[in-house]
Amino acid sequence: MVLTEDPNSELMSGLVDSVKEISMLPECRNVCKKMHGNLVRRIKLLSPLFEELKDNNEELSEEETKGFELLRTALDSAKELLKLVFEGSKVYQTLQRDHIADKFNQITEKIEAALSEIPYNKLNLSEEVQEQIELVHAQFRRAKGSPELQDPQLEVDLAIAQREKEPDPAILKRLSEKLHLRTIDDLKKESLAFHELVIASGGDPGDWFKKMSSLFKKLKDHVQMANPEADCSEAEKVMMKHRSPVIPDDFRCPISLELMKDPVIISTGQTYERSCIQKWLDAGHKTCPKTQQTLLHTALTPNYVLKSLIALWCESNSVELPKQPGACTSKNVRSSISYCDRAAIATLLDKLANGNLEQQRSAAGELRLLAKRNVDNRVCIAEAGAIPLLVELLSSTDPRTQEHAVTALLNLSINDINKGTIVNAGAIPDIVDVLKNGSMEARENAAATLFSLSVVDENKVAIGAAGAIPALIKLLCDGTPRGKKDAATAIFNLSIYQGNKARAVKAGIVPPLMRLLKDAGGGMVDEALAILAILASHQEGKVAIGQANPIPVLMEVISTGYPRNRENAAAILWSLCTVDSQQLKLARQFGAEEALKELSESGTDRAKRKAGSILELLQGVDAIVTQS
Repeated sequence: MVLTEDPNSELMSGLVDSVKEISMLPECRNVCKKMHGNLVRRIKLLSPLFEELKDNNEELSEEETKGFELLRTALDSAKELLKLVFEGSKVYQTLQRDHIADKFNQITEKIEAALSEIPYNKLNLSEEVQEQIELVHAQFRRAKGSPELQDPQLEVDLAIAQREKEPDPAILKRLSEKLHLRTIDDLKKESLAFHELVIASGGDPGDWFKKMSSLFKKLKDHVQMANPEADCSEAEKVMMKHRSPVIPDDFRCPISLELMKDPVIISTGQTYERSCIQKWLDAGHKTCPKTQQTLLHTALTPNYVLKSLIALWCESNSVELPKQPGACTSKNVRSSISYCDRAAIATLLDKLANGNLEQQRSAAGELRLLAKRNVDNRVCIAEAGAIPLLVELLSSTDPRTQEHAVTALLNLSINDINKGTIVNAGAIPDIVDVLKNGSMEARENAAATLFSLSVVDENKVAIGAAGAIPALIKLLCDGTPRGKKDAATAIFNLSIYQGNKARAVKAGIVPPLMRLLKDAGGGMVDEALAILAILASHQEGKVAIGQANPIPVLMEVISTGYPRNRENAAAILWSLCTVDSQQLKLARQFGAEEALKELSESGTDRAKRKAGSILELLQGVDAIVTQS
């Protein structure tokens, strides 16, 4: 006879185990410490409920079972979040603290909702446990939707540390303490967490990568200067002077077991010494030496964070920093890097040309990252013939492949020579098609690519003729904040060419620009004014702007705006008033004389000139009225 555990008992045992696992999690030591600690503390208080019901071994009703099942799901989610916060990058969590706080609030809401489904009065509970659970439930209810109190000092320190090239050491010290990044060992763990994030993002970490790298480097430099031996006790410091330091395992190449001098990451996320893994690959191996996983590609990505940590460790332990072969001249270094990258690039191009859909997507994504990384890669990729292949992929039916292709071309276009190659490959019509029909990310990057290409004057004509402007206006209207910025920047640059001004006006750009101009909280006032100012130099532009009732908002900007915006507003007003006396009279009704006199004294040089010219027009109107 086989005995099976009662479902209710199994449910309670699972809940007891979940609480125990959460209770045993290590203490969180970063900016999420308070949120982490509060959630763990409240969950611990649920333990008596589960223990008592488990001991009672009474059958639960369907209603009661449903509530506890919801609670088990909520606790599983809580456990996952708590582990993620403990093990994750401290710098990333600091920069994303609002997002992390939202996740904690969502978990709190889940647990509170599950507790609300449990009918305590129907359960056979002792009075003591009943009171405790009601108290815990009340705590979750209060915590739900109540944001964690902000740390003003942290907000200020972070803003300064990110903005300033060399922040005050006192600020870096406070951040180092708050993030618990005090020692070389802390920095090493942070580096590993950092790279786990990159791997988890599919190799495309996004905008936060640059912010993280910059902040992490400043903290690392501070720890090195302020406390280079923070990991050691006094006795250990004395001993270190009389013995060779032990090289940390993470600093050794898994193949040679030697201290790495040029660490690189392969597609599995493992790091090796470049020369060692290159020999492995040259020997025909297609797997990761450490994990035996099949490699998705053979591109080698420099592990800059680990390299800097190795340099820090070497300096702290009086170990000579390893020198790369051929590092005696910058020419040799460039040649060596280019050679290594060329081999990987050739493999990727073969996949672009001959691979299946998945291989093409992966190869385009890798080229996107390589092109973003440095100047040499952009030259190597273009010289290898990647641009025509990427242009072909702009027509791919796979959205992600299309996104990778257009973004790779965007990164390649940073190089001026590559701009010509991209245009000569017939890319402009295909980029415009992506702008019209692609995913939002693809449309944004298509707009940015068109802006980059439009830096060359003759390209402005070709891009306008290809029908880009109506699609850019659509993105300006319905895009994300980033998409709107990309669209506005492209439209502004294209509108420097006189023919594109007429195209923009005919495509209906003025009404959306006026909406953006009136929406002070939308973050697009600067861009809207800049485009309107350039369109106002065209006759059709003046007419369209004049029909949009611009005077009230223009006068508001002239009176209260930032210097550059006041300048553009004055330029638009001047263009309107020189052809339409009604606009001049309307401006006067909205207090133009006083605002323009103030601008003529305190504005930028161009703003002063425009203000003076409009004031002369107003005086001319007064003279005509007097004579009549």
